Amino acid sequence: MTILIIILVIIGVLVIPNIKIVPQAKAYVVERIGSYFETWGNGLHVKIPFLDRVANQVTLKEIVKDFAPQPVITKDNVTMQIDTVVYFQITDPKLYTYGVENPINAIENLTATTLRNIIGELELDQTLTSRDIINAKMRSILDEATDPWGIKVNRVEVKNIIPPRDIQDAMEKQMRAERERRESILKAEGEKKSAILIAEGEKESAILRAEAKKEAQIKEAEGEAEALLKIKTAEAQGIRMIMSVKPDEKIITMKSLDALEKVANGQATKIIVPSDLQNIATIGTTIKEMIKDEK
Repeated sequence: MTILIIILVIIGVLVIPNIKIVPQAKAYVVERIGSYFETWGNGLHVKIPFLDRVANQVTLKEIVKDFAPQPVITKDNVTMQIDTVVYFQITDPKLYTYGVENPINAIENLTATTLRNIIGELELDQTLTSRDIINAKMRSILDEATDPWGIKVNRVEVKNIIPPRDIQDAMEKQMRAERERRESILKAEGEKKSAILIAEGEKESAILRAEAKKEAQIKEAEGEAEALLKIKTAEAQGIRMIMSVKPDEKIITMKSLDALEKVANGQATKIIVPSDLQNIATIGTTIKEMIKDEK
């Protein structure tokens, strides 16, 4: 019984600690007698006591590192502070373990030197407006440089660009002046459009008044013409009625006198009165002569 207990204790001490379960998104780098042996993926694994050891436990998830601001100098000699965020992933646990000492520190230093090189080729205005270009260049350079370390750089982002205080004040003044200029332009354009609309309104109003006056004059002329036509029609009908009843000479004489009275009220300068008022032909001749004198 005692021997069985001893055997169980030995098994518990030697076997159980050497049974390893590797979780998902993890990898174990195993050494045997001090040399790299293999990399364990997720699952159950057993190592040989006293010979094997787990040299490193590596996460396969994407890692995000926010590095402290770095002082950089632009092409036009402006010193500013820029901090970056690097997104990377371990693709080869063996190279990550044996490729470089302290990989995270190595990535930080590489990021700082790369950033200084890129910013040194740009002027201040280009630095402030070319974040996408800076990000793309840094990602390409870092990804290529970290390949021997088993690291894949997925993305690099410039988080903050902090220029000197005097540069910030100058930029704020420039932005304020630009906003005021745009405001003045918008105000001027608004006044211009308003003046154009007022002028167009006055023009349309004048056109409408002229058209209304024209229509009134046309209607008035048409009314006068229609009234005159009705008067002449009535006179013609009256003459036809008189002629239809065969009037005697006295009535004709009276009508002739009425006609002469109307003629006398005009602008004629000479009136000829025939001796025989009963002669209608003579009256007609007299009227013709009066018309010629008026002309």
